[in-house]
Amino acid sequence: MDIETAIARLDLARKVRLLTGSALFALHEEPRIGLASLQVSDGPTGVRGAELRGGTIACVLPNATLLAQHWDVALAREVGEVLADEAAAQRVHVVLGPTINLHRTALGGRLFEAYSEDPLLTGLFAAAYVQGLQGKGIGATPKHYVANESETERRTASMVVDEKTLREVYLLPFEIVVADSAPWAIMAAYNNVNGVPATEHHELVEGVLKGEWGFDGLLMSDWFATKSTAASANGGLDLAMPGPGGPWEDKLVAAVEAGEVAERTIDEHLSRLLLLAARTGAFGEQRTWPGDLPAPDSPARREQLRRFAAGGMVVLKNDGVLPLEQSATALIGRHAIDTVAQGGGSAGVRPPHVISIADGLTSELGAAVSVVDGVEVRLRHAAPGPGVLKDIRATTYDADGEVLATRDMEIAELAAYGGWAQGAASIEVSGEVVLDEPTRMLIGVRGFGEWTVDVAGRRHAAVLAWADGIVEEALLKPPHWTAEVLLSPGDRITARVRGASALVGLITQPVPRSPADAIGAAVRAAREADVAVVVVGLTEEQETEGFDKTTLALPGEQDALVAAVAAAAKRTVVVVNAATPVLMPWLGQVDAVLWAGLPGQEAGDAVAAALLGHVEPAGRLVTTFPRADADALDLVPSDGELRYDEGTRIGYRGATDPLFWFGHGLGYTTWEYGAATVHGAVDSVQVEITNTGDRAGREVVQVYLRPRDEPVRLIGFAVADVEPGRTARVEVRCDPRAQRVWSGGWREITGDVLIARGLGDVRVTLPADQE
Repeated sequence: MDIETAIARLDLARKVRLLTGSALFALHEEPRIGLASLQVSDGPTGVRGAELRGGTIACVLPNATLLAQHWDVALAREVGEVLADEAAAQRVHVVLGPTINLHRTALGGRLFEAYSEDPLLTGLFAAAYVQGLQGKGIGATPKHYVANESETERRTASMVVDEKTLREVYLLPFEIVVADSAPWAIMAAYNNVNGVPATEHHELVEGVLKGEWGFDGLLMSDWFATKSTAASANGGLDLAMPGPGGPWEDKLVAAVEAGEVAERTIDEHLSRLLLLAARTGAFGEQRTWPGDLPAPDSPARREQLRRFAAGGMVVLKNDGVLPLEQSATALIGRHAIDTVAQGGGSAGVRPPHVISIADGLTSELGAAVSVVDGVEVRLRHAAPGPGVLKDIRATTYDADGEVLATRDMEIAELAAYGGWAQGAASIEVSGEVVLDEPTRMLIGVRGFGEWTVDVAGRRHAAVLAWADGIVEEALLKPPHWTAEVLLSPGDRITARVRGASALVGLITQPVPRSPADAIGAAVRAAREADVAVVVVGLTEEQETEGFDKTTLALPGEQDALVAAVAAAAKRTVVVVNAATPVLMPWLGQVDAVLWAGLPGQEAGDAVAAALLGHVEPAGRLVTTFPRADADALDLVPSDGELRYDEGTRIGYRGATDPLFWFGHGLGYTTWEYGAATVHGAVDSVQVEITNTGDRAGREVVQVYLRPRDEPVRLIGFAVADVEPGRTARVEVRCDPRAQRVWSGGWREITGDVLIARGLGDVRVTLPADQE
């Protein structure tokens, strides 16, 4: 049955019903026309599935910035193919990614999920990712259209952006991904753009996206982002998510009957939905799901994810200490033991495992490594998992106390909303502590509701109220209650909650040491070692959907820890387990810095491979690193508006003296640049590069245009693998979409051509008059 015939067989109510989700991550089926239920899943760094927490085990890939630091579109395509396999394994038709908003300011909380501050790099990387996904029949959903660069007041704030800036910077990644990969869906953002909600912005949707660019896919809302009925339907939104409920359904039927929305508009929306369903195998010829896909913990997949992570890591500084040699090594820091694999929010995935940096480096160096815990890094408490609790179970009950369901869990945390526990009158979470001897522990609970906690023969009670009703608070910053308790081996903690609204879980951890005690232990270990490796970083408290950062400083006393170790150690290497820029007041005191990102499930093995040189950490930065908080653009709206007054001068385009430039990265070898030529009106650049080091290496050749009266901008890049002592001639194709400015229409621009290893290391300058 073709799409027109299918639409003609449905009355108005049935048509409209299909334009709102049937569940949190599913669409309605319609047997009359052979339409199956379309399944969607969050997926920028792994295909999570329908459960917000504790769902299907799936691959956790390195985060988006770590992947983009490869500057390799072939790798982006491979990432898309991996995610397509992961989606097919869960029978998911559409992945809600990639995120292609830009790093407008380093204070953004969700930057870990987006590729870079540059629109060309972001657009080309995203297009390859989409090609990888859709080449295997899984729909991609680039998001969030448009100007959704911060999380503060994200559901209500209006981004005030002039047309030149919108066109040249924030729309450009979407323009590129539509032109180069034809995504089957795009997601509209929560925010307003110049006073108009993105979900009903006729000018940007019907005018630019669907009209000017010819996008033939489906535009869906972000979850609960649709703010109107007729205005959003007439503004070009095709699908309101999630469902059931929301501002469409019966209200949209009434709007059509009242003449506020034409029925042909409904038909247009439905035709796009059916096209998406046909492309993904949910309408017409139904797809056959493969059954022989690699498991998330299979050797082939683990090796692939390790390569994705290690190769994108960035050597920010190296005074000859990296790669590490096999010698006495003190591995220090909370992030070494409790390595952060992924950011917080809807992108969170349940991994088969997370290899800590301590486990990864110890597996390579054995007894040469001594592991020392560091200072506290969290203000809130993470859910305990293996090593802290065992035999973890969650049980749901109805109002009469009858069991509804029971599940074994890897971590003592689950979602009371949007998953298998939704609708339960009460939820019980329990686990047995893993101890060798009696120990004073901090125990407690996380999440809104009325709690009882039974442990060590005592019952505790706590009421944690949800005061403001903000969904992000409930899921990402739930309140907690704790108490110090003397626990013995075999003790079981059992907590039950009534009235749970979102995330619920246990807290079980040793009573925290003072910073002075932790730093003292680290200094003693550092003095006895040949090299100290200090692992610091951020957590999901800073790098998360829903909230922005207020500072770029490392949390807790991590800066003091690094400084103290550097003063005591013979040589000091700092590994930063974070996706987005941090301040480094200790930079001049240490010998090397490896920027490790959020490396995914194979984190520890990948960091070990990079530190030891088994895989070259050949990444280049995708974000400019400010020297101080004051150098980062503000992102707090004023009177409901966030003004993009910097215009097109974001990131490196407006920087003067950053800590590290966009594109910076040392790798493990050295490079010499030779003769260079420009072809055409900067259609391409050719340059000779020589690997002057004693190791094979990968170079990222970057080409920038420096116009006279406009900011410098990236116009092309290419990667090259070169053996030591060899010379390669590298051709860099330069994109005309980055060589133009908007003034009521597009106008080409010219300028000096810069060939660089990052804007802080320009190797060749070709003046404009020599092009």
